[in-house]
Amino acid sequence: MIGHIAPLRTYLGRVGTRVQSRMVHHKVTIIGSGPAAHTAAIYLARAEMKPTLYEGMMANGVAAGGQLTTTTEIENFPGFPEALTGSELMERMRQQSARFGTNIVTETISKVDLSSKPFKLWVEFSEDADPVTTDAIILATGASAKRMSLPGEETYWQKGISACAVCDGAVPIFRNKPLAVIGGGDSACEEAEFLTKYGSKVYILVRKDHFRASVIMQRRIEKNSKIIILFNTVALEAKGNGKLLDVLRIKNTKTGVENDLEVNGLFYAIGHNPATEIVNGQVDKQETGYIKTVPGSSLTSVPGFFAAGDVQDSRYRQAVTSAGSGCIAALDAERYLSTQE
Repeated sequence: MIGHIAPLRTYLGRVGTRVQSRMVHHKVTIIGSGPAAHTAAIYLARAEMKPTLYEGMMANGVAAGGQLTTTTEIENFPGFPEALTGSELMERMRQQSARFGTNIVTETISKVDLSSKPFKLWVEFSEDADPVTTDAIILATGASAKRMSLPGEETYWQKGISACAVCDGAVPIFRNKPLAVIGGGDSACEEAEFLTKYGSKVYILVRKDHFRASVIMQRRIEKNSKIIILFNTVALEAKGNGKLLDVLRIKNTKTGVENDLEVNGLFYAIGHNPATEIVNGQVDKQETGYIKTVPGSSLTSVPGFFAAGDVQDSRYRQAVTSAGSGCIAALDAERYLSTQE
């Protein structure tokens, strides 16, 4: 999924319904704009539940559509044998949501009150206005990959630098090329091992002199002849020809020696930040900030409040798994609302 942030005009050119200032009530509200949000909207709309979806205005720093809008090539979403861009995929999902009657609002929800029924919602920059009320909420605001803010990162982001090896590793610019992964946990080891299918060799840069990964993962990568482990190593700068990454400046933290590592791909495996701040202190979360759900469902510790997609999935984080969890949340919400009538 190598690409760029979708142009704002794509979304600003077809801004949805704007929030009214007084006494607005929705039966079911979806907060988010990615695959989980729109899949939930499609299911609920077809069930004649009349969902309202708040897609946000540059929420989490990206355009409506979520992280997929920062990509230009998706080859692993079922039903599309020809690659399509992330923006195209999300635009199609949005059109499908609207087709079945979803009320799409191009505003960002900045505050939620789950303490009483109906739930209350406030729109960004309108916190002094009357809140919107709703009988049920599906939170599908996603998560964003942690970045390192290296010099050159912005220039080569999605032009050699990525935060998802599973998403981007098979892209042609990485095939049979030297690649690097930054991280010391299980995710870094898994991504490095995955990348050996495509790259000529894979470096793992570990800041400390040991891994945080499980012993079994360490043993697996130590036995892989295509993986080179660089302990006590940090990245200093991403460099290239202005179009694609081809060099990573690194430093040995023990010796202080710096040198250039020739790589055509750099993958961050240092974690993600789920966008769950608006429900801080109101719903049970994991230590990492992801919302806890009952296994196999979207149910949370608050009846009527459901979580779908990357806000509750710290492991897979794929468009197709997000879409699946959006379906689950819609069915859970429909079942809940039927018991409240």
